[in-house]
Amino acid sequence: MIRNFPFKVTSPTSITGKTWEQSRALHVARELSRLDVQLDSTGSTAVAADQDELELELVLKGSYEDTQTRALGTASAFRFHYVAAQEAELSGCLRSSNSSGWNSGNLAEPLTVPLRSLAMGKEVTVDIPAANAPGVKLQLKAESCPKELAVHLGFDLCEEEKAFLSRRKQVVAKALKQALQLDRDLQEDEVPVVGIMATGGGARAMTSLYGHLLALQKLGLLDCVTYFSGISGSTWTMAHLYGDPEWSQRDLKGAIRHAREHMVKSKLEAFSPERLASYHQELEQRAEQGHPTTFVDLWGLVLEFMLHGQVMDQKLSGQRAALERGQNPLPLYLSLNVKENSLQTLDFKEWVEFSPYETGFLKYGAFVPSELFGSEFFMGQLMKRVPESRICFLEGIWSNIFSLNLLDAWYDLTSSSDAWKQHIKDKIRNLEEPPASSGTSSWPEALWLQPGTALAQTFKGFLTSRPLYQRSSNFLRGLQLHQDYCAQKDFSTWADCQVDSSPGQLTPQEPQLCLVDAGYFLNTSCPSMFRPGRRLDLILSFDYSLSSPFEVLQQTELDCRARGLPFPCLEPVPQDQHQPRECHLFSDPTRPDAPVLLHFPLVNASFKDHSAPGVQRSPEELPAGQVDLSRVTSPYSMFNMTYKEEDFDRLLQLSDYNIRNSRGTILQALRTALKHRAPGARPPGPQT
Repeated sequence: MIRNFPFKVTSPTSITGKTWEQSRALHVARELSRLDVQLDSTGSTAVAADQDELELELVLKGSYEDTQTRALGTASAFRFHYVAAQEAELSGCLRSSNSSGWNSGNLAEPLTVPLRSLAMGKEVTVDIPAANAPGVKLQLKAESCPKELAVHLGFDLCEEEKAFLSRRKQVVAKALKQALQLDRDLQEDEVPVVGIMATGGGARAMTSLYGHLLALQKLGLLDCVTYFSGISGSTWTMAHLYGDPEWSQRDLKGAIRHAREHMVKSKLEAFSPERLASYHQELEQRAEQGHPTTFVDLWGLVLEFMLHGQVMDQKLSGQRAALERGQNPLPLYLSLNVKENSLQTLDFKEWVEFSPYETGFLKYGAFVPSELFGSEFFMGQLMKRVPESRICFLEGIWSNIFSLNLLDAWYDLTSSSDAWKQHIKDKIRNLEEPPASSGTSSWPEALWLQPGTALAQTFKGFLTSRPLYQRSSNFLRGLQLHQDYCAQKDFSTWADCQVDSSPGQLTPQEPQLCLVDAGYFLNTSCPSMFRPGRRLDLILSFDYSLSSPFEVLQQTELDCRARGLPFPCLEPVPQDQHQPRECHLFSDPTRPDAPVLLHFPLVNASFKDHSAPGVQRSPEELPAGQVDLSRVTSPYSMFNMTYKEEDFDRLLQLSDYNIRNSRGTILQALRTALKHRAPGARPPGPQT
């Protein structure tokens, strides 16, 4: 029998080798061991009824399971996963299930087993010193866990994406040769990387994006695109399209008819008693599978019915079929991870990227296969696999507008473009000052991060709590940050607040993720365009906001500048600010590492007078060119989910026209992007 052995916690020793500490990884995954505990009560003289009234509690601090409690009469086996290098100990105790306190009279003393005393692979028997349950024993056996991690640690692209890029470049090279009338075939390293960067905007963004894609397809330019990123309402279009593995090779009018049919119908049926009952039944099934269910899951089901009128049995990993031959661009969906109840979104947010291949944090360089998002992990290893969520639940996350707190709402009501610019400037200044030696902090950190009075804590909770917050299992659980993680270049690229200088407050220490619509911070899908290894040459910026046509793009420029990311300088002339055109080209010869950017604001410039590029409207056709894009009276407001047929058609036709009317500018940008790939045209960097 082993018990009461002195125990002292020490820091884990370093693990060498790329299995546990991968090259360029921000995190360290320590080697795990597994402890199997078998209860043997065959020799016990206690009657079964007495055993059923006793509970055996086993505790292994720092393990994935931590504490397990079961009735002695039914307990058979326990399993713990713990860091092999730690001097951990297993403790156990019996207590009466009829008493709220410990029944210490049943034990001579608590059981304590230092795990360093166990030889790997050898079984050890330990007596439980219980007076009223004599003969009960524990059989302990420690084993090494597999050393292969289920979490991809590192900022580099996964192997599946690298293979996709090679396949896609063959498609892009063929499309560029035809579009630009090239006299020879392009080599793989000569093919520029083009990405679509779509903003959010609810049904307005969804409808407009269909129009933009339709126009690119008509011009033969859709096959020139390699990456396709979106947030919020844009993801509704993307998720629907990628349900068809050949979507970009088919006539998009079929997908558009589907969207139109459901956009013009009444949405009341989505809230009928029958539908609510079906939602409840599916949420119960989801909970039984091991998913934490929240109001955001209900929103995903409601959204699915409003957009499709039926259950869509599609999953994110299933979209890999659309990438097998490089026949479509790679879709990238973005969300934000925020603090559940301690900070407003603006002061702590982390970009989370979803692709058919993997899902993870751009900031930390940690990703899991997309089919495993929602499963439980510990120290980079898969502990509990739960069934992959249907795509509608992810759409609920990507357009999660419900997890706001009062500080978020107050900022939205009172902020202006100037206030946002000042916020970014403050972030730039904070980045330029070493956090550890600054000695001061900005107002939110000083007010909310420092311990205060009970009244201050209560007030803080009132302002920052998120009553309808979303919950997802944190696949970073257990991972430890490198000692010098703040100095890691790729981490610093995404860090923008003083919370980042305190590892105990970062996401690896959180039990769950809280994911919200990326529009809470910045209405852009730009971050995916700058992930190391992608190196885009041309970005097509589709902006679906009804405010200033350059506001979101200028905010994006400021944010990229704060993070040291290569972004072209935006200097729209006053005339464009007052009367924006359908397309604006931005490039910066002084920054050859920055991509060329084509910006398409949602404007009705020449469409009101032209039914097609170069075709003047007749007096009878003029009403068809009137598209109300004002913020006050527009039928395309953020929260309107039901359009009239003519409103849907006009917005679709406007978006289609704006792209086709910009054909010359797009071809010019593609030629410039092609030059970016010429030898010596851009500074050396991670190749795609």
